Amino acid sequence: MESEEYSPDNVDIRFDVTSVLSEIKRGKRLICNFCRKKGATVGCEIKTCRRSYHYFCALCDDAAVETDEIKGIYRMFCPNHDPVNKKNFNDEDNKRSKPQILMKPSSARNKMSKKDNISEGNLKVLREKQDRHKVRTDFVRKCKQAGLLDEIFEEMLDTLHLAQEKLMDDNTSEAEYEETVISLFDCGIFENILTAIHSGTEEKIQELINKRKRLDTQIELLKDLKVLLPTQEDTASASNSLSE
Repeated sequence: MESEEYSPDNVDIRFDVTSVLSEIKRGKRLICNFCRKKGATVGCEIKTCRRSYHYFCALCDDAAVETDEIKGIYRMFCPNHDPVNKKNFNDEDNKRSKPQILMKPSSARNKMSKKDNISEGNLKVLREKQDRHKVRTDFVRKCKQAGLLDEIFEEMLDTLHLAQEKLMDDNTSEAEYEETVISLFDCGIFENILTAIHSGTEEKIQELINKRKRLDTQIELLKDLKVLLPTQEDTASASNSLSE
């Protein structure tokens, strides 16, 4: 940065403040290709492409964003120039080499109309959601670096054991019981475990049903054998007849 002392290690990430201010001023006049509002400060990396976005509008339009915090690199490619999808890139080049006048179908017009009508409120919700996830992720990473993750999980296990004791205790008040249940479902993990158990239960039931069918078959076979095999009395009578 301009305020830092010169170092050959950070030449690639230095920038001129005047140039940045000039770009911000220019961006205020640019129209976002997604929401059609001014202030589009993020442009496609392809120089010949005129698409510009607000950052979160670029994400909504499935633009490809590449970042490298170590090298200080930030690049955005519009959907037509996504390096991962080269087909779009080639199609766009063919369109420029052979200009055509096309009428947009009604479905395409409706789609663009919906994009134009995106409210700032929706963008604000998306922005807050993205920021919240980033803050939480960064927080957990810092806890790991500080060696606190083991302690945190031990505390979580203690809390779960306490919740188990409350639910198993018949003397737990109704209010405390309800509060414990709500807390378990709110954390999300409990519901995921129940779903997994439910899936396992269905498999177990089917396994037992199949086992019962096999046992029923064996029982019928044994009954048939019992009818065919002679009893002890019949065997004794036959032996006496032979001895006489």
